Amino acid sequence: MHIRFDVPADPTYPGRVAAALSSVRLRRYGYIGAVLAAVGLIGLAVSRAIARGDRIVPLSVALVVAGLLSMLYAPWVRWRARRRSGSYAVEGAYDITDQNIMMRSGSESGGIAWDGVAQVKDTPGFWILYVGRMPATVIPRHLMSAEDAETLRAFMAERGLLQPR
Repeated sequence: MHIRFDVPADPTYPGRVAAALSSVRLRRYGYIGAVLAAVGLIGLAVSRAIARGDRIVPLSVALVVAGLLSMLYAPWVRWRARRRSGSYAVEGAYDITDQNIMMRSGSESGGIAWDGVAQVKDTPGFWILYVGRMPATVIPRHLMSAEDAETLRAFMAERGLLQPR
């Protein structure tokens, strides 16, 4: 297998990559925030139903506020990543073989051996490659031809990195 494709100098591309990488790690903040807000709302409802419920109102309000802030954390991080990454728009390229993934971005280049990849998560638009438990890089499907994308998908599924469709 030998797949090569270019990455144009698109100012929105680094932001989309940052959003894809951060969404995997930040999803838990939304879940935690929803639980905190729900517990806080239940506490507010209980405080109205019982005598001396005014004692739990401050805690309940604090839980609701903490939950809302936690749910807003992930969108805020993605917005900042998109806003800051526009200046990183440089041309690049991917060169993917059976042995490794080589990436070039501007004057920088690097690679990852397939033997070091622990898993691949399929997201809309990207495959996120993990080395150990950490996301190491992304492979953008929308920049590849359909045949190359299917070849790479089959290769990753055969190696047990990506679950087959």
